[in-house]
Amino acid sequence: MSLRILSMNVRAELDVVASRQRARHIAALCGFNSQDQARIATAVSELARNVYNYAREGRVDFAVEGETTPQLLVITIEDRGPGIVNLDLVLSGRYQSSTGMGLGILGARRLMDQCDIRTAPGAGTTIVLKKLLPSNAELLTARAIGAMGAQLTSLPSDVTLSEMQQQNKELLATLAELKARQDELVQLTRELEDTNRGVVALYAELDEKADHLRRADEMKTRFLSNMSHEFRTPLSSIRALTKLLLDRVDGELSPEQDKQVRFILKGAESLTELVDDLLDLAKIEAGKIDVRPAAFEVHEMFSALRGMLRPLLISSSVELLFKEPDTPVTMMTDEAKLSQILRNFISNALKFTEKGHVRVSAAMDGDCVRFDVEDTGIGIAPEHQQIIFEEFGQVENRLQHRVKGTGLGLPLCRRLAELLGGSVSLRSTPGEGSTFSALIPLVHAITPEPMPFADSLADADASGIPVLVVEDDRSTMLLYRSFMRNTPYRLVAARSIWEANQAWAAERPAAVILDLYLNGEDSWRWLADVKNDERRKQVPVIIASEVADRQKAFSLGADAYFTKPVLREDLLAQLNALCHIE
Repeated sequence: MSLRILSMNVRAELDVVASRQRARHIAALCGFNSQDQARIATAVSELARNVYNYAREGRVDFAVEGETTPQLLVITIEDRGPGIVNLDLVLSGRYQSSTGMGLGILGARRLMDQCDIRTAPGAGTTIVLKKLLPSNAELLTARAIGAMGAQLTSLPSDVTLSEMQQQNKELLATLAELKARQDELVQLTRELEDTNRGVVALYAELDEKADHLRRADEMKTRFLSNMSHEFRTPLSSIRALTKLLLDRVDGELSPEQDKQVRFILKGAESLTELVDDLLDLAKIEAGKIDVRPAAFEVHEMFSALRGMLRPLLISSSVELLFKEPDTPVTMMTDEAKLSQILRNFISNALKFTEKGHVRVSAAMDGDCVRFDVEDTGIGIAPEHQQIIFEEFGQVENRLQHRVKGTGLGLPLCRRLAELLGGSVSLRSTPGEGSTFSALIPLVHAITPEPMPFADSLADADASGIPVLVVEDDRSTMLLYRSFMRNTPYRLVAARSIWEANQAWAAERPAAVILDLYLNGEDSWRWLADVKNDERRKQVPVIIASEVADRQKAFSLGADAYFTKPVLREDLLAQLNALCHIE
């Protein structure tokens, strides 16, 4: 929806001054601050002066577009003069003219959000200036525009004198503001000089303490890692030798000797388990464990776990059950680390369950998958539920003497889950059983090197036409990802304007799908910036929003507009047309 505010002719020098005055008043009535009022007034007066100097006659139209905030102020300056012959040279800033031609156009482009120029030799020139209203400005309706027109007609008739007085006021106000800022800067400099010595000393002390902490942490990690490696070789030898003895390779053992050797083997296996857990924890703390995301099916992982863990069932009174998701679930994360978490949960459940069942299940939970390992075992009291996730933390119970553990399995599960971007939790009632849960993102947050932002849902395959999707709703992002599966396109995800700029800097997209409301961020201004940037304006932008404001979007340069929910066929057809895919 476009609402006309005012139209005025430019036929004399006085009309140039009047255009500046009207532009400033309209900007003020639209809610712009004093600085933006001066910018808009200056841009209009410079272009109106060009009209008078080169075409002798023209017209300036003011209008507001948009049905939602922020609305768009659109100013059109047109003439029927000779046109601009060297427009590209003028816009490059290299054009030299004794009359100053080109400086006004360049200045207007910098002062406004967008500046579109249409010109042809002998057919005149039309320049359209656009600037988004402040986000806190009230929505201008037809009635408000009418009231605005009444105020504009009441402006003083002596345009030159009133405009000169207004410019003098603006100049005095600017000088006073500069003087106040200069005084504040001097005072701030003095305060900074007074506190700088203390800050420098404090930083030096903090750096020294931080260095001590880093060295202590490095020493602890190095000690754990070296100790683990040093223990592995003798433990492996002990286990190998005890198995040789138990296999009677060197002769028979007495019953007492057999019993003692089995104790030795059991102790060596427990120490090996402890060493493996310590080494994994040391690697995580040192940041030496890499996450290797790959696509896999949850039901296939369950099948592998079922075959791996069934031998741990030592009693027919305990049943190991696997409940697969209702619909197939494909995850993009590190399957080995997720499997390690579930193996720890299941083996613990089997150790402390005397009868009943251990049930393993998976279900979608938003953009994550929740894995539950539920048992009918002895349960854990509320006051002990946090202890078991601490290193070497164990709870005394009647089964503890039979199933000794290292006290590192659950802390390791927690660290691995955090490494995958998820978390672990526990629900338990003494005497009834426990449910250990791991909430793991469906797609791991991959951060490739020149892409310094998280939560990217880009496919592992780097081939395909990159499409930048700027969307803060995770479920919608997953929907777009499914839309582009088995198509020529590759999704590059961004959940904020900052992430979108980072992604664009890393790789130029072939197209952009933009949501207009990103957790309070102003997508309208980003759209205007993109379409006002010579390096990015050629990339097509598709708007996908829950609010319909098509005219404003197209006015700012959008190439297509969809109101959510978007259909896959419509979106792909539009992408094919804009990217010229047959």
